[in-house]
Amino acid sequence: MTRHPYRTDGMNQSNFIATFSLVQKKMYKVSRRLLTSHEEAADAVQETLLKLWGKREQLEQVRNKEAYAMQMVKNYALDRLKSKQASHLKIVHSNYESDEPNAQQELERQSQVSLVQQMIAQLPDTYRMILHLRDIEYYDFEAIEQSMDMKSTAVRVTLSRARKALKKKIEEHLKSQTA
Repeated sequence: MTRHPYRTDGMNQSNFIATFSLVQKKMYKVSRRLLTSHEEAADAVQETLLKLWGKREQLEQVRNKEAYAMQMVKNYALDRLKSKQASHLKIVHSNYESDEPNAQQELERQSQVSLVQQMIAQLPDTYRMILHLRDIEYYDFEAIEQSMDMKSTAVRVTLSRARKALKKKIEEHLKSQTA
């Protein structure tokens, strides 16, 4: 009997681990590119691996298991994005169904967000990057330390200074508005 080069003689745990441990980093990179956070990307990989494990009997017919896994994690990440956008659209839709004062409040909120974004853009690069990573992207301190190549205390001190600088800019703006 001739053995097909892409087929396995059954997908037991050791075959599964051998097959997908090599592709796991690639799966993470794809999901990380699509999703915003490390946690969501890691969750996408884990969920995909669980689905693959559940389909291990059908995997015998799959010729390129790596491509199959990559497509699955990509689809999972895109589904997560769609579900987030759908929930965002529901929120936006409910705003349109509201009366005039709520629409006005939304415009004011958007204006305030835009103003704060402009103020953040005026901060020094390090302040802006650390503030963005921690308060907008929700990175943990360890991830910021690694990406910025800084020590833990330096990250915390810089974040504190960035927040104080931003607070000062906001307070100055509010004073100029009331004066």
